[in-house]
Amino acid sequence: METLENKNLFDFNETIAADIFDGLTYPWEVLPLISDFIKKLGATLPADEYEKKGEDVWIAKSAKVAPTAFINGPAIIGKEAEIRHCAFIRGNAIVGEGAVVGNSTELKNVILFNKVQVPHYNYVGDSILGFKSHMGAGSITSNVKSDKTLVTIKNGTSKIETGLKKMGAILGDNVEVGCNSVLNPGTVIGRSSNVYPLSMVRGFVPANSIYKNKNEVVEKK
Repeated sequence: METLENKNLFDFNETIAADIFDGLTYPWEVLPLISDFIKKLGATLPADEYEKKGEDVWIAKSAKVAPTAFINGPAIIGKEAEIRHCAFIRGNAIVGEGAVVGNSTELKNVILFNKVQVPHYNYVGDSILGFKSHMGAGSITSNVKSDKTLVTIKNGTSKIETGLKKMGAILGDNVEVGCNSVLNPGTVIGRSSNVYPLSMVRGFVPANSIYKNKNEVVEKK
């Protein structure tokens, strides 16, 4: 299961939240810790770079936030980030430097590494998106199983119990998700992989792969 470990998915130089991963092996272990981590980290952010707005909301002075966007705390919006028209940040969200949260996109309990783009009609909940990952228009994370049982991570014939009722998707660095795709609960996509538009993804997608459908996942050449 080494391919699912944090060290093989993310560049920790590309997030303000690197410390939350310390001592943890798998990315889903981070999800229950995000809220408290934001409150502690926010209190340490330099006042000349970040402005506190409302309860437990810190926004970089260089970020662009549309007046129609809604940001509920705890939340940190990083430097040069862009929060566009009607974005809905429900809370427990870290938006990395230079990231884009777009029109009508909803975030909840997430870490977006630097340069992540979720620019058009996306839902991202209980998820972590690595450096420069991108979700195409209308693509979403599904974070609760239909039978409401705990989420498991499937890798071939192996399974890992997360102990979580809510878990969306984990995208490694430089992942591209095609338009109108659904990432089912417990999806993990390795670094630099691409997902075809209109895909329904479940389980683990190896790094440097192209996901065409569940029966056709090919290595990039």
